[in-house]
Amino acid sequence: MTEDAVIGSLPALEMRGITKRYPGVVANDHIDLDVRRGEIHALLGENGAGKTTLMNVLYGLARPDEGTILLDGQEIRIAGPSDAIARGISMVHQHFMVVPVLSVAENVILGAETMSGPVFVDRRKAAARVVALAQRFGFDLDPEARVGSLSVGQQQRVEILKALYRDARILVLDEPTAVLTPQETGEIFTLLRRLAADGRSIVFISHKLYEVLEVADRITVIRRGRVIGERRPGETTEEELAELMVGRAVELTADRGVSRVGETVLRVEGLRVADDRRHEVVPGADLEIKAGEILGIAGVAGNGQDELVQALIGLRRSLGGKVTLAGRDVTGFSPRRMNEAGVGYVPGDRHKFGLILSFPVYDNLILTSYYRPPFARGPLRNDAAILESAATQIERFDIRTPSAQVTTSTLSGGNQQKVVVAREFDRELKLLVLDQPTRGLDVGSIEFIHRQIIAKRDAGTAVLLVSAELDEVLEMSDRIAVMYRGRIVAQLDGRTADKAEVGLLMATGGRDTATITATPAATIEETRA
Repeated sequence: MTEDAVIGSLPALEMRGITKRYPGVVANDHIDLDVRRGEIHALLGENGAGKTTLMNVLYGLARPDEGTILLDGQEIRIAGPSDAIARGISMVHQHFMVVPVLSVAENVILGAETMSGPVFVDRRKAAARVVALAQRFGFDLDPEARVGSLSVGQQQRVEILKALYRDARILVLDEPTAVLTPQETGEIFTLLRRLAADGRSIVFISHKLYEVLEVADRITVIRRGRVIGERRPGETTEEELAELMVGRAVELTADRGVSRVGETVLRVEGLRVADDRRHEVVPGADLEIKAGEILGIAGVAGNGQDELVQALIGLRRSLGGKVTLAGRDVTGFSPRRMNEAGVGYVPGDRHKFGLILSFPVYDNLILTSYYRPPFARGPLRNDAAILESAATQIERFDIRTPSAQVTTSTLSGGNQQKVVVAREFDRELKLLVLDQPTRGLDVGSIEFIHRQIIAKRDAGTAVLLVSAELDEVLEMSDRIAVMYRGRIVAQLDGRTADKAEVGLLMATGGRDTATITATPAATIEETRA
């Protein structure tokens, strides 16, 4: 047998007995994983199961306490990310690592520039190579376009192109479809199959079970740091995978029941909002949400949803318009005044707006109420009440943490999100504003959060749900507003809305948006009845 034949029979990548310990927790407990050439291998697991730690070990961001890594049958030690990249291992992170003001070609070659001498970059040669790669794999990208002007799906292609430019043979994709429309997701799957057909090995991390079943060749499930099982898509179901991940049966579809709509809680009239560059991105929004209903906003990321929500909650000044809460004009209220008026808020960017990562978990659980009884007696903290409340919330919301005293930055992203959700849901509210509430959560946590949202609605709270997950919007919303380039281009009944139609509206705004009008509340009630 020739040397090439021997190599061809070996897995492209093997991780054997990988163990990684942190204080109070074993993140990876003797994990075995292998990936073959031309294979899309999906990695599933709950938040805190150890997926990210395992990939950090592979990418050189963490060093294992035990275990070995083999590349083409040869044991290697990865000193850091640059070493991993040099060995043909690349990782596309969930949060893109692009520079918006640079062009596509400049982003792709950044850190791996083609030089025409000791000082100058050979831009022409680099751009030609970028174009050749893009054409080879079917990327529709202009190398001279500024990345900041591209859609989210196109920006993701830039990230993948960066890895291919560095000749990645093993590509790790962390939640690659988290912010894509259904159409863009289909295009990414086509691209991944092309890469696999070209002999590349792909590790695909996702919480969307139906996507894993559609695109993966093999599936490995990790639970609490250990490999629980391996399945092939044709031999398993979403229900079995969810049970393997969580350790119990999981309801994959929320039972939202019948909504009982009351009086108008939130009314938004002609709200105009600018982004950080002072460009008007919301040119006049009109919304109305009643007690006991969930209004979902569907839209591709970057179409003004963030700015709209921040203006409603008091984090961003509006340019004009009016916001009324339960008949009271709250336009221009600060976040604290909105909080005290009975508004809860789960932000889309938990690190920027939801948490102080250097604080312990118990302090983050009272960030919006630390100055009120029972957590404070005048100027003095009531530490006993704070710790008791934290223990209750940690148990109720299944926050995976060694204790309430640990620094919040040490938690996984999903468990950090649970801290924010626990804090905002644990009180009576008039309005609950949810911006990507289940981002980064596993199926078990999503099931729990969805139940809590429905319970809040049924208690009479008006709920505004903004999500990049179209399935979540369709599943949870009583009404759906589609947002495109800062405008509400359609309002649809959440129970009858068609996924393909909503996806098309998200991507294009609709060819004739005037023909798609809001469904009157009375008509919706008659339909539900």
